[in-house]
Amino acid sequence: MARKQCDPLLIAEDSDEDFEVLQLLMQQMEVQNPIYRCTNGDKVLDFLYQEGDYGNQGAVPRPSVILLDLNLPGTDGRDVLEQLKQDRNLKEIPIVVFTTSSNPKDIEFCYQKGANGYLIKPVDSSELEKTVQAFVEYWLEANIPPISNLAK
Repeated sequence: MARKQCDPLLIAEDSDEDFEVLQLLMQQMEVQNPIYRCTNGDKVLDFLYQEGDYGNQGAVPRPSVILLDLNLPGTDGRDVLEQLKQDRNLKEIPIVVFTTSSNPKDIEFCYQKGANGYLIKPVDSSELEKTVQAFVEYWLEANIPPISNLAK
């Protein structure tokens, strides 16, 4: 299946190491999607609302999917998830939580607040590769985003 190459991916990840590993894995999988990174929850909100650092950059692309770490500095991933899923203009963007937390309370909370997926970051590198591969194959290749995403 052809990749939807123009669909941007927004990764909310404060760990440089985790982000570099993700980028490397996606390069190996030949992901062509533009990847944007925000290192904290406030930057994610600024990016999506085109405020703060992103306010003067012209049109910031609307991501086709957000890969969201829960444990972010400042506004954490739980707050970001809750805010975005309550926003009429942004709630259709799929949010896949990507976190080290396997706490059932976190998993339940995220789905109750509208998360579209929940992936636990494996410590083992081969398991991490499988998890990222599954994410790429489903969210960047197989999944069809809402039509309204494409029109914006």
